[in-house]
Amino acid sequence: MLNERKRLKKIKKKKRRRRILFGLFVFSLLLLVSCLGYASFLMHKAESVINKSYEEIRNDNGKHLDPKKDNFSVLFIGIDDSKSRNFKSDTRSDALLLATFNAKNKSVKMVSIPRDSYVYIPCKDKYDKITHAHAYGGVKCTVESIEDLFDIHIDYYVKMNFYAFMDVVDALGGIKVEVPYDIKEKDSEDHRNAIVLKKGVHTLNGEEALALARTRKKDNDIERGKRQQEILKAILKKASKASSITKYDDVIEAVGNNMKTNLTFDDIKSLIYYVTSRKNIHIESLQLKGTDQNDGVYYYQLDEESVQEVADTLRKQLESSDE
Repeated sequence: MLNERKRLKKIKKKKRRRRILFGLFVFSLLLLVSCLGYASFLMHKAESVINKSYEEIRNDNGKHLDPKKDNFSVLFIGIDDSKSRNFKSDTRSDALLLATFNAKNKSVKMVSIPRDSYVYIPCKDKYDKITHAHAYGGVKCTVESIEDLFDIHIDYYVKMNFYAFMDVVDALGGIKVEVPYDIKEKDSEDHRNAIVLKKGVHTLNGEEALALARTRKKDNDIERGKRQQEILKAILKKASKASSITKYDDVIEAVGNNMKTNLTFDDIKSLIYYVTSRKNIHIESLQLKGTDQNDGVYYYQLDEESVQEVADTLRKQLESSDE
């Protein structure tokens, strides 16, 4: 009798164990299906958003990336635009960052072009501040002006306004960056001293990150460009964390509503592959030197040797891997 009870007890334990294991299996399967479903949802949403954001600027664009062998360049354009500025077509560019990618060397070289740099503007056949190029002829004029400055070909561009930048930062739950000094800056709708930041390392929301990216009251465009690069790195770092995956839906939404690009959805997937498939990818920030000038109007006079040095570095970075 006692042995029979022990036998029945063992059978019950086995059944209970099987039910637990089966429950765990079902839960894991549902979790996997949910993750795959979410990934599929994100993929379809991203493709839809990118398709709506696609805008060609000239006939020689549109080559498709092969991240295993192609070198390419991307110009990131931040537009000085908001609701209070009525989204006018003659809006100036507020931030310009050129990134060049070399597949063989597994490297990215970036340079920020100060917004007040005095350069040749081909679409107007005159010298002026680079920030005016977008007001004169949009993305095409901006791209051609920077191509002329560095004597290189720009393959792709990504143009975003204030809202895309802020919404991405907010969607990620803020970014951790260093504030170099106490700051009082206007917000995205130009309310003076609306954003107050203290010196030190802080987690900033979208409005605060924008204020940090825009300010130049206590330094200059060069330092401003460095800050913008650090902010971009902080965004990429936060976005790459596993905890940010559930926020990608909001990020895609934020970018799509306020972005224009000539990158196709397949191009962007290749670009992501380029970054994520390479271990120890080297990112180098290049700096343009120059001097402040004021002939009744302030502008930044770029040092010719510095421009030539940066141009040579960029051209070498973009040389064919087969050469």
